Amino acid sequence: MSARTNAPASTRTWRLGDLTVNRVGFGAMRLTGTAPFDGGVPRDRERSIGVLRRAVELGVNHIDTAAFYFSATRSANELINRALAPYPEDLVIATKVWPARDPSGAWWWATPAQLRGQVEENLRQLGRDHLDVVNLRVPPSRRDGSIGEHFGALAELREAGMIRHLGVSHVTSRQLAEARAIAPVVCVQNPYGIGAPSEDRSLLRHCGELGVAFVPFFAIAGSGREAGPTARDSETVYAVARAHEVSVAQIRLAWTLRQGPHVLAIPGTGDPDHLEQNMAAGNLRLSDDESARLGSLGR
Repeated sequence: MSARTNAPASTRTWRLGDLTVNRVGFGAMRLTGTAPFDGGVPRDRERSIGVLRRAVELGVNHIDTAAFYFSATRSANELINRALAPYPEDLVIATKVWPARDPSGAWWWATPAQLRGQVEENLRQLGRDHLDVVNLRVPPSRRDGSIGEHFGALAELREAGMIRHLGVSHVTSRQLAEARAIAPVVCVQNPYGIGAPSEDRSLLRHCGELGVAFVPFFAIAGSGREAGPTARDSETVYAVARAHEVSVAQIRLAWTLRQGPHVLAIPGTGDPDHLEQNMAAGNLRLSDDESARLGSLGR
């Protein structure tokens, strides 16, 4: 059987500003259906509520969500509200704005002036009077552009007390620097996992140097992104999984967490068994050799 970590408790938590969270959290995107947004089959409502409550029982106190996580019949924010309100005092709920979907599901991107409405939408759905963390999710079209106007609008909402802490998502190191010049940034939420390109590895290290949490998404899905994991994992990943008698997904999570104490995982699922496996991945100990072999993939 796989070895368990004996790391001190201090390495199992990180701070988002003045909020302490366990390093294995929960992503809400897959609560609404078997595929995100309007794809797949809607999840059973009570099953999704049960997954959320079980996640908290297992130690999750960091949930990542968004108002645009909805299908024809389910809303992730409303499921969170139904399952967990009144919220535990230590529970941190992070959301993201800039992208949005209208009631028919069509995507649109907010102007700086429209960000307040997106924040208010999250407040209503979650039943909160302020949001713990709001990430500015940068669109692909702005990958090399300025985010200052949008981030500045969020900074004003933070000053007004609607938001406690700010983060950025899908950003470059230059955009992170631009945001930090406007207001404190507590986290960077970017795609990351085994096979990540060098620029992504560099940004992860830079966040560690700054003391900023790095919150990878698609750590399990990899190139499958919203569609979920693909069957393209190399034999190296499968070999490490067999050695520990765990799933490939658990190895991917364990490796990602090993990249630094400031790395927070937010694996998402609507399946109770997968939830248990994801949480167990936080206790997997990879050897230095295994970690190096996995880290060399895709380089």
